[in-house]
Amino acid sequence: MSPTASAPLTGLVWTLVRTDFKTRYHGTLAGFLWALLKPLTMFLVLLGVFSFIFATDPAYKLNLIIGLFLWEFFAEATKVGLLSLSSKHYLLTKARFPSWILVATSGSNAAITLAIFSAIIVGFLVLEGRPPGATALGLYLVYLALYGLIALGFSLGASVLFLRYRDLNQVWEVMIQAGFFVAPIIYPLAILPERFHVYLYLWPPTMIIQFSRAVLVDGLVPTPRAHLFLALETAVILAVGALIFRRHAPRAAEYV
Repeated sequence: MSPTASAPLTGLVWTLVRTDFKTRYHGTLAGFLWALLKPLTMFLVLLGVFSFIFATDPAYKLNLIIGLFLWEFFAEATKVGLLSLSSKHYLLTKARFPSWILVATSGSNAAITLAIFSAIIVGFLVLEGRPPGATALGLYLVYLALYGLIALGFSLGASVLFLRYRDLNQVWEVMIQAGFFVAPIIYPLAILPERFHVYLYLWPPTMIIQFSRAVLVDGLVPTPRAHLFLALETAVILAVGALIFRRHAPRAAEYV
């Protein structure tokens, strides 16, 4: 793509991101703070309940809030991604541009929230005297990038399928609710028998949450085999989503 052709595309992406941000928080008193208040409120509630159960784990509070914010990104990004083409259907027929851009930019609010949280949590670790090293920060950024690709892969496939199968929204709502308890957010993965861990790792948020906690809190680097598994899972999800989108996107305007 030439620089001349990419300039309008960049402008479109920026406009979509800015519009989504303004629309979501327009007319609210707290504005963007609401994006942080929801997981923080959940953190306080869950902490009040489960801190007694896992009182012997000194890192439980930190692990809990990391898990909650990472989960919130996945839940939010996939929900809006699923509805992205439907909610902006008027653009599919009024303008000529790659329709995948609507999907890719739909999770921008969730990504902004996660970026701000990440800066806060790193700052907190520094103030506690346990700053993550360059390797840990680099790996964490890689995990976030892969997490974004996982959410994008799901959103690409689900967004075009939702135009034809409207029940998909309710199905995903149920899966998200169940998935919250599948991922080791409110409980340490170590309390489960190791033979079950591989099944939990098939649920993408599990690996991201566990690996992020390992490098930021525990100072441990997951094995090359674990990283390979994460990379393969990300590639499969992104590839499947892209293939589904490529097959159905040309007829998307017919179903809106």
